[in-house]
Amino acid sequence: MRFHKYHALGNDYIVMDPADFPGWTTPTPEQIRVICHRNFGAGSDGILWGPLPSTQAPFGLRIFNPDGSEAEKSGNGLRIFSRYLYDRKKVGSAPFTIDTPGGVVEVTIQPGGQQITVEMGCVSFDSARIPVAGAPREVINEKIRIQDREFTFCAATIGNPHCVIPLPEISEKLARHYGPDLEVHANFPKRTNVQFLRVIDRANIQIEIWERGAGYTLASGSSSSASAAVAHKLGLVDRSVTVHMPGGRIGIEIGDGFAIKMTGPVTRVAEGTLHDEVFSTRV
Repeated sequence: MRFHKYHALGNDYIVMDPADFPGWTTPTPEQIRVICHRNFGAGSDGILWGPLPSTQAPFGLRIFNPDGSEAEKSGNGLRIFSRYLYDRKKVGSAPFTIDTPGGVVEVTIQPGGQQITVEMGCVSFDSARIPVAGAPREVINEKIRIQDREFTFCAATIGNPHCVIPLPEISEKLARHYGPDLEVHANFPKRTNVQFLRVIDRANIQIEIWERGAGYTLASGSSSSASAAVAHKLGLVDRSVTVHMPGGRIGIEIGDGFAIKMTGPVTRVAEGTLHDEVFSTRV
């Protein structure tokens, strides 16, 4: 059972091609938790299960978090999966599309495969689409209380939910302290990804990320997309934004209707074989 490991700015995923796993419909939540575990498995921030058949695009993809839950979309995951397709010579330099539960995206791979651009779709601030509890509205500059602190947040979706909190200063400690409770707050019926956002200038922002189902994360493409869109919505940045994260930088272009074009790197890490014995451990 072959697996392929890549990282995108330190956000690492394992690609599992269904063709290499005969008899598997999808990995079970228990299998996902073992495979992703840093001590008992291969170790990753998630699993990319594909390519799958799709009526909407040449390639279908499902994305699983380390806790066994499923993500609708992942910007870094999409770049990694695209690099896998490129390495397997299933795609070349011509643009192609991938179907995810969070929508169809278009991908362009630059020569050499290490820089990849994904047209992520349009960011929405609509509470019904994100979703956020309460009356239908755009979720902009609302209050939320977590533990001992009240934050002002904006919510957004680019196929998956985000809670973006602008602050003058941010840190890993802040994300780790408040992220877990924000993820599962009653405001967010499907839980949420959390970004703490600092605006550097009109072309640069910094974020710290608590990812739904994964925890503290060094980088995230969908988080970069949502955070840049929120900063632009608030009038704090222009349409071209570099997003700075602990793992590195992603470039975001914001088009009409908050259409997002994301560009960032992917690094090939390893290939390996999963043995049945690994699943004898429960985590």
